[in-house]
Amino acid sequence: MATHDRILILDFGSQVTQLIARRVRESGTYCEIWPYTADPEAIRAWAPRGIILSGGPASVAEADAPRIPEVVFELGVPLLGICYGQQAMVHQLGGHVEGADHQEFGRADLTVTDGCRLFDGVWSPGDTPRVWMSHGDRVVAAPSGFRVVAQSEGAPCAAIADDARGYYGFQFHPEVAHTPDGADLLRAFTRSVAGCHGDWTMAAFREEAIARIREQVGDRRVICGLSGGVDSAVAAVLVHEAVGEQLTCIFVDHGLLRAGERERVTELFRHHYNIPLVNRDASDLFLDKLDGVTDPEEKRRIVGTTFIDVFEEEARALGGADFLVQGTLYPDVVESVSPKGGPQATIKSHHNVGGLPERMDLDLVEPLRELFKDEVRALGRELGLPEAMVGRHPFPGPGLAIRIPGSVSRDQCEILRAADRIYLDEIDRAGLYDEIWQAFAVLLPVKSVGVMGDARSYEFVCALRAVTSTDGMTADTYAFSHDFLSRTATRIINEVRGINRVVYDVTSKPPGTIEWE
Repeated sequence: MATHDRILILDFGSQVTQLIARRVRESGTYCEIWPYTADPEAIRAWAPRGIILSGGPASVAEADAPRIPEVVFELGVPLLGICYGQQAMVHQLGGHVEGADHQEFGRADLTVTDGCRLFDGVWSPGDTPRVWMSHGDRVVAAPSGFRVVAQSEGAPCAAIADDARGYYGFQFHPEVAHTPDGADLLRAFTRSVAGCHGDWTMAAFREEAIARIREQVGDRRVICGLSGGVDSAVAAVLVHEAVGEQLTCIFVDHGLLRAGERERVTELFRHHYNIPLVNRDASDLFLDKLDGVTDPEEKRRIVGTTFIDVFEEEARALGGADFLVQGTLYPDVVESVSPKGGPQATIKSHHNVGGLPERMDLDLVEPLRELFKDEVRALGRELGLPEAMVGRHPFPGPGLAIRIPGSVSRDQCEILRAADRIYLDEIDRAGLYDEIWQAFAVLLPVKSVGVMGDARSYEFVCALRAVTSTDGMTADTYAFSHDFLSRTATRIINEVRGINRVVYDVTSKPPGTIEWE
């Protein structure tokens, strides 16, 4: 990315560091997240126009507290410290940080006490903007050269500024949606202070990516595993634009897909884009292996390893290939590196099918590894993919296997597929699809008594789930009207044999996850 202005984000372990990067990218500036332990010479060689220091769970008072590499101060570029990043900057530059009796977690009101370059056009002295705080320690004395430009009840130095050096510190989090003016503040840092030109666009990325793919692949053969989701679809179309008939896509139907998925993928890639496509129905194999399995992690493992076996078999039948396209995204890259170099807590294994084995001896083509999900969607639109594809809700690699808690059977999959199709159809009819991050039905391992006509029924319970989110890290339930839920439930019960009761899941994330398993 040497042709673009760049901002480096040093990660100190915050749960929302990726949101900083997404906001910076939205300002038209390319950025990357590196751990604070990154090689100082690599930082120097990367030549960022500015550096942002993320938040983190540590306290500068701890003996082994993470420190900002000295090269950051030696480069002479603008700095923005956020939460722990502010505290570490203050601590290392001679200011004072202490534990706070009045901690702040959640929304807080600032009082802007002075102006600075970051506030130009955003805030003025006397303004009382609302921000998001999450801190125990606080800065109580700014280093020499800094001015206090905003305060809150629990943070006397909620924002500090040294306009001469371009050094700034926020105790609050501008990257989260709960700080309404946060995106404007980050844009002011990247554009006005760091002098970035805002030339990071999907049109530019498309041209650069095609050139890189052609240089990497040459005249050799490439295969791509299509899942029917946004990431693999965009990756496949981008690579096909670069190397044409050298690419063959392989679509494996594991019997756990949404209604009409196989036909939809075939129509789009084989007929619309004229991309060579192998379409393999392996549903019997997958469902036989899942028979009687109830543990969610074991179901994921079975689906992942069986997919690898089938994919490898189809690749051999094609006569082999030299490269494998994977839809790796930037969050996957970032999450593979802990700021402290150690393991991070795992809630559950990733929804998507895992990597392919080394025995396949294929080099990877990962054209999306620099992009966030919203950028992938923008790239898909740039490539001309239909909105019905690029705007699709996320769908897990194990598919319906993790939307049927307990054991999975073909009959259960058919019941759930029919209910899910009706649910999404009603969402489409109501014009709500684009307001919702993800919506799906779950077939519960529970049966209830009902009355249908003059007969007693004893059938499955179906749960409906719909959430709003910006990144999938947190999510709120979507507030459907009672009329919508009643209408949808009536259709499912009337049209799907095997379901006689419908419930709506109102659990947010956290404490729940979006998927049930």
